[in-house]
Amino acid sequence: MFISVLELFKIGIGPSSSHTLGPMIAANNFIKLIANLDLSESDTTALFIRCTLRGSLAFTGKGHATDRAVALGLHGYTPHNLSDVNIDELVAQIWHKKRVYINQSFGVGFMPDVHIVFDKGASLPPHPNGMIFDLINQSNQSLLSQTYFSIGGGFINTAEEIDSLQAPLKMQNYTSCQYPFSSATDMLTMATDSHLSIATMKQANELEHLSEQTLFDGIDHIWQAMQACIDKGLQADGELPGGLTIKRRAKSLYENLQTGKNNATVNDWLCAYAMAVNEENAAGNRVVTAPTNGAAGVIPAVIYYFVHHQQGSQAQVRDFLLTASAIGGLIKHRSSISGAEVGCQGEVGSASAMAAAGLCSVLGGTPQQVENAAEIALEHHLGMTCDPVNGLVQVPCIERNGFGAIKAYAAASLALHGDGSHFMPLDGCIEAMKQTGLEMSHKFKETSLGGLAVSLTEC
Repeated sequence: MFISVLELFKIGIGPSSSHTLGPMIAANNFIKLIANLDLSESDTTALFIRCTLRGSLAFTGKGHATDRAVALGLHGYTPHNLSDVNIDELVAQIWHKKRVYINQSFGVGFMPDVHIVFDKGASLPPHPNGMIFDLINQSNQSLLSQTYFSIGGGFINTAEEIDSLQAPLKMQNYTSCQYPFSSATDMLTMATDSHLSIATMKQANELEHLSEQTLFDGIDHIWQAMQACIDKGLQADGELPGGLTIKRRAKSLYENLQTGKNNATVNDWLCAYAMAVNEENAAGNRVVTAPTNGAAGVIPAVIYYFVHHQQGSQAQVRDFLLTASAIGGLIKHRSSISGAEVGCQGEVGSASAMAAAGLCSVLGGTPQQVENAAEIALEHHLGMTCDPVNGLVQVPCIERNGFGAIKAYAAASLALHGDGSHFMPLDGCIEAMKQTGLEMSHKFKETSLGGLAVSLTEC
């Protein structure tokens, strides 16, 4: 398997990579399918699009803005052309339109309140984040139907793709890469044989598909977006949308730390930076999937601290993200980064493992220590549920990113104090996460049917 660092880290909008970015991309793809359809025999004025959300998309789609994402995607918008747009105003403009236009002269019916169906029946078997798009004619028959699955991190698969793969991933074959590791064990063996770091091997694999300038420019752009998100979040205050009346806290926390720097700990700074990102995500603003939106604050917070408090360089940031993406690719390949599939252990847990590996690497860790750091961080997220209150990516998600960053920092530190040898291999920990996710009740996998989501006490 091969997944590029530029694919694992994607710039998009909040609040969810699987429930917002994925459905937006799927809706946009469906419009393109209609554009290639021969409709000369149909009464196009009577055609309309219906989108049926299934599983977790149905249960928490409202809180995760899935309906808004679908409407945006059908109207031709993608995460890339929304970075500088007031999304609330745009959604208000398109929400009451009755048609979406495939091209300048041809449109079909679509009214979000009518044609987006939240089907809370059984999930579609391959994945809990399923959605079915249909083009319906005047006889209520489907002229075109496509089923998509949003598998986490903004990645989507069609039903045909997900059925034909051993794991629901869109990845290139690793056989064309210089260092084709598909497990942590293989990765360490290749590092030992080549005397290279994980970041260097990952970079070599990337350069089989991209030019060096494209790769470095892409990584630098990702870091710039992460940093801008933190800076914006540290300056914003007010109440987050969604009805929980949750107030932003990152700005006031940061200001308090600024006035009392002598008493501030690394934990305090990491929480401020991570929460700044996830408050931006909860507000539906621009973030980087790292590897998901729900876990978008962990990796940026750790890098930001490393750069601004430990004088990390641009070259080290590149190595950090290359190392982190190598670990993230292994987790995605061998398990999942989708909260709807394995719970929050797959989101914040994966992000923490990636951040721990990246930090350990730039602080001088050996490949064995880097693998150990990733395993420590992931191990101590095993069993973590995804139980967002009211289906919103706010409670416990915002604070949870801060603690994920803290665990990443502690894991890297602990690994650096050892020689890299340890009892539980990263591959075993990833497998444990997968099995734990499979056995976890659907109530705790992004459906808001259990845990904190139903444990509010009336005062």
